[in-house]
Amino acid sequence: MDTSVDRWLTFEGLDNVRDVGGLPVRGGGRTRSGVLLRSAALRAVTPADVARLVDDFGLRLVLDLRSPVEIERDGPSAVARAGVETVALNFIGASREILPEAGDTTDPVLRNYLGYLSDHPANVAEGVRRLAAEDAGPTLVHCAAGKDRTGVLVAMVLDAVGVERDAVVEDYVLSATQVEAIFKRRAEVLGEPVPDDIDVHKPRAEVMVAVLEHLDAEYAREPGRGGPEGGAAGWLRTNGLADADLERLRVHLTSTG
Repeated sequence: MDTSVDRWLTFEGLDNVRDVGGLPVRGGGRTRSGVLLRSAALRAVTPADVARLVDDFGLRLVLDLRSPVEIERDGPSAVARAGVETVALNFIGASREILPEAGDTTDPVLRNYLGYLSDHPANVAEGVRRLAAEDAGPTLVHCAAGKDRTGVLVAMVLDAVGVERDAVVEDYVLSATQVEAIFKRRAEVLGEPVPDDIDVHKPRAEVMVAVLEHLDAEYAREPGRGGPEGGAAGWLRTNGLADADLERLRVHLTSTG
C-alpha cells in the first residue's frame, strides 16, 4: 500500500510536512486533503512558508505538542505571530524518567508512546477534541521532529475515524525518510550535533502496531453498545470524548466520494 503519493509538501524552513489526506478508510472512502497537516517544529519557517500556510492552505489552528521547555526556548513561531491560533498540548510526563522494572523488555519507544497517553490523557483528548469541533478549520499538528508525539496523535485520529490499519502505520513510518533532514535543520538552527546513528531515531512500524494493539485490548467498547470495538476510539471515549465528537471528527476528516 502506497500512502505517500501527492502528500509530501516542501517548504523553505519546515521539515517532515505532509497532508494526511488520501488515506483509505475501512468500508470505503478516503481521508480529506486540505484538512490536517503534520510537520516538525515551526521555529525556522520563512515569510514565504507562513504565507503559503495561511493564504494557500487556509491554516486556522496549530496544535503544538512540544514541552514547555522547548516552547520557551524557541519563543512564538512566525505562524503564531501571523495570527494563527496556537494551542500548546504537552505530551511528555513523568513516565519518561522512570526506569523499567527488572526484566521489563518493553521497547523504550513504545514505553514513551504509551507514556504520552497515560501521563497527559487530557492533552491528547483535547487535541482530538479540537479537530472534532463544529467550527474546526485547517489544522497543523507538530512537535519537535514531527514523528513521535505528532505520530501518536495523528495515528490516534486516523484510527478513530476508521483509516485502514496498514495505512495508519505506513503514514507513521513515512517520517523515517525525513529524519536526517530534521537533524540537519536542528544542527543549523540550534547548534545541536547530528547523531552518529540516525537509524535509531527512525520510526519503526512494529512500534505503532503495538500501540494500536494495546488500545484494542485495553479499550474495547462495552458489549451491547454497538459501533467499532477498541482502538483509539475506545481510548478517546474513556477519556471524555462523546460519540458525537467522534462522528464529527469522522465527517470532518473523511469522504465517501
